[in-house]
Amino acid sequence: MSHSLFISDLHLSDDHTHSMAAFFRFITTTAPQAEALYILGDLFEYWAGDDDLHTPFHQQIILSLRQLTGTQVYLMPGNRDLLMGEALAKACGARLLADPALIEVYGTPTLLSHGDILCTDDIEYQRYRAQVHGQAFQQQFLARPLPERKEYIAGLRARSMREKQIKDLAIMDVNAEAVNALLREYRYPRLIHGHTHRPGYHLHDVDGRLCERWVLGDWDTSGVVLRCSGNTTEWLKVTA
Repeated sequence: MSHSLFISDLHLSDDHTHSMAAFFRFITTTAPQAEALYILGDLFEYWAGDDDLHTPFHQQIILSLRQLTGTQVYLMPGNRDLLMGEALAKACGARLLADPALIEVYGTPTLLSHGDILCTDDIEYQRYRAQVHGQAFQQQFLARPLPERKEYIAGLRARSMREKQIKDLAIMDVNAEAVNALLREYRYPRLIHGHTHRPGYHLHDVDGRLCERWVLGDWDTSGVVLRCSGNTTEWLKVTA
């Protein structure tokens, strides 16, 4: 049966051997059976810019995606890899998606997002997000030498880990009104997103319309995959 797959928050890096093993198993066994694979952000633990394509580690990931010749791959930048660009997408044989992106999946209007735009209760993060998504900031940042960019990102990651230890978990989840506003703006589609690392299924009553929201999970312990066909939507798990 024709179907498409949706994943996010793999956070692939040399240090994450478990998620790396699960990813390669997924790419060789599950992904080739799909018509399309949508990666909704944070494929990498971080992405310092498309001039970092040629490291041995990145080449492993890129070549594995490029080998999915019968599966169309779509890449959406997340908060960890927001500097993904057309050069990376071309190297992977993928198409780059804006966030959010409205598509049709076997007759069902479906809105795709990484999901961090919905976490509006975390005011400090939203200020940071607005800054780093600005064109001027990105141009200035990418003009810096690659080693300097990586050092800067390492500092951000360390600070993020410290902040997560003290932030209220509820603040880091989506805001219901932000979800409803986005669903209203795009005329009540199904919504699929990641970022929160809280996989699940939710129903939102928006202006009398019931809208599905599917939240993708992270790959820290096992691969979490959403499989959509013309008449079924289901979870798959991929182990290393």
